[in-house]
Amino acid sequence: MPNFCAAPNCTRKSTQSDLAFFRFPRDPERCRLWVENCRRADLEAKTSDQLNKHYRLCAKHFDPAMVCKTSPYRTVLKDTAIPTIFDLTSHLKNPHSRHRKRIKELTEEDIRRIKERRLASSIEQLHSKKDIEATEGQDAAEEEIKLSPEEKEFRDYLRSLFEIVFMLGKQNIPLKTNVPEGLERDPSNFQALLEYRINAGDKALRRRFEATAVNVEYLSTVQQSQLLDVCEGTVREEILMEVRESRFFSLVTGDLVEFAGERHLPLFLRFVDQSNTLREEFLDFLPFEGDEASLVERLETQVTDGWGLRMEDCRGQAHVATGTFATKMKAVAVGLMGKYPMAMHTPCSTCALNIHLANSLPFPSVQVVMATLRKIGIFFKQSPFLQAELENAISVYHQGNYEKATELKEACSSNWTVQHNVFELTVDLLESLLLCMDCIRDNENVKFPDAMTGDAYSIAETLADFEFIVTLVILKNALSFTRAFGKNLQGEALDVFFAANSLTAVLHSLNEVFDNIEVYHEFWFEEAVNLAGTMEIPVKVPRLFLRKHRLPDTDEIPPETYFKEYVTVPVIRGIIDEVDDIFSQSNLKALKCLSLVPAIMGQMKFNTSEENHADVYRKDLPNPDTLPAELHCWKIKWKHRSKEVRLPSTIHETLQLSDVKFFPNVNCFLKVLTTLPVLMLEDSGSSETSRKRLQTYLSDTPIKHRCKSLAVLHINSHVKHDLDVMVDKYCRLYPEDEPEPEPEPESEISTVVI
Repeated sequence: MPNFCAAPNCTRKSTQSDLAFFRFPRDPERCRLWVENCRRADLEAKTSDQLNKHYRLCAKHFDPAMVCKTSPYRTVLKDTAIPTIFDLTSHLKNPHSRHRKRIKELTEEDIRRIKERRLASSIEQLHSKKDIEATEGQDAAEEEIKLSPEEKEFRDYLRSLFEIVFMLGKQNIPLKTNVPEGLERDPSNFQALLEYRINAGDKALRRRFEATAVNVEYLSTVQQSQLLDVCEGTVREEILMEVRESRFFSLVTGDLVEFAGERHLPLFLRFVDQSNTLREEFLDFLPFEGDEASLVERLETQVTDGWGLRMEDCRGQAHVATGTFATKMKAVAVGLMGKYPMAMHTPCSTCALNIHLANSLPFPSVQVVMATLRKIGIFFKQSPFLQAELENAISVYHQGNYEKATELKEACSSNWTVQHNVFELTVDLLESLLLCMDCIRDNENVKFPDAMTGDAYSIAETLADFEFIVTLVILKNALSFTRAFGKNLQGEALDVFFAANSLTAVLHSLNEVFDNIEVYHEFWFEEAVNLAGTMEIPVKVPRLFLRKHRLPDTDEIPPETYFKEYVTVPVIRGIIDEVDDIFSQSNLKALKCLSLVPAIMGQMKFNTSEENHADVYRKDLPNPDTLPAELHCWKIKWKHRSKEVRLPSTIHETLQLSDVKFFPNVNCFLKVLTTLPVLMLEDSGSSETSRKRLQTYLSDTPIKHRCKSLAVLHINSHVKHDLDVMVDKYCRLYPEDEPEPEPEPESEISTVVI
């Protein structure tokens, strides 16, 4: 079981930290001093034996001079060590929180006695420090003496192994080679790099493996897995340390990823680091198994038990999902909000709102459109010749309209299938797309391989279906009411602020369409029929529907009626419901607090009402009682600034101000607000790299070569790492692998391998 620190306001436990944990002393008098300094009234009634058996303090509460490291794997306290470093005030910042470790209120007599004892302790520690300084020159030599030659050689050997593992992860090199069964296999990539390092003069590896047969794998699969686990855990812990320091965070998930035949959910955390920079870092892959309830439980367990974070500090969640997976993740978001209401469900800033809304609609015809758009986006990235073929088809189809052709070519030059106007653009490109796919499928000049022509045939068959055309047209028109709103959400802070204030008008327009659905559907269906006519595609009810619902002695349902009942009405209703869900009153209140950004205050002539919306995060503020006065001072500061002072226009710029620390409530409010996934990342190169590196890893690595641990190392290659920390961690986790000293120098012993 893990050891938990007994100190007030300390949440460290042995499974999440490399710190040493020390038992309370058995000596009654010394144990009493430990309890007094801890200020834990509930411990005073316990005996020294009980405290020694059940309670621990971590090394952070002792003066470093009192802690001695007798070996790389053993840390002890001096006999006179007394804990003196405690955090006895941070709980006051959140008076409504529950504290299991209550802090004792001191009387005047207690204070006097503690002062006298601390004075004596300070004198003793001063003498101790002087002794340490006098022998400082001998420390390095003594440290070397503490390590036996076998231990030092073993640690050098481990360092070399971890260097190789990190290089494999950073360069995205799989551990094993791709050799079909039945053929002679070359050494694995890991084995080959070991041999290269040995031949290049790595003495630690050479001494380790010089007696090993050259045709034998130096490390087994289990041993390689142990090295990967230690590397992965160390890198993840570096990120989590920064998240814990910032306290508040948001949880973001990506689309499903396949490893070894199983689907996994990529997990990201968004937080503000100690330099007041917003970051979004990749943490892990979560197995995507079971129903929604079990997935909620696993997510919660991963965040709390696995990462040592508190879900009560989660302020937002966003899930980038497609197909039926989107419906399941929506249920997961609802489940998390049921347990933790402050974990607001929002759209993700990396996904256009209209695409998010379309992905959330669980209707087969809509999902066919979305899947086809994703397939088209992937298709044209395979080769520049494919993009050239599309541009040629646009030129052919729009021969008489050069301006229109140029506009379409520019619009579809890069990533057009993930933009806000994707449905409008697809409708305009539909004839050209079909012509392009037909030309690629014909492959008259044999420019394209069979795989490409097969993909082109599949896409062309879908584009030439009337159900696809009418669904695309309905999505284009229905989502035109949210297009400007969604574009503003992915804009600057001022754009997001105005978007939050325009949501009422957007919902009013959508409800007006729903109330007059007959009229709107008539126009939309006529547009789809005209488009299908130009492409010589017959207007008809889907074959699958007719096969399932055809009854004797009944008239066939007209296409216009069918698409109104099964597409238009469900789509409009679904869009309204989804907008209501992801933009609740709490979400809007939070976004309206963007008026704390000075440029927005100036745009509103300093006539803003932040206090009316501030209750959403009031419990997170360090001094909520002084918030009204602080907001007034904040507004006056910027309203009466000198003319040469420019108003910061983003949260990032505002947090970088040197004097924002004098406004603790505003500072905290902006830090919490910027973690919401709906807001764009600002000046966060490494954060964007994490998401892009995940996509690069997935596109460049075949499924059979994917490894979760190597993926984590590759995506987080920008995170600093300490090889010595990994060596120490490995020695703690796998002590059975440590070398034993040779009992007899003359005996011949085979080389030890991990």
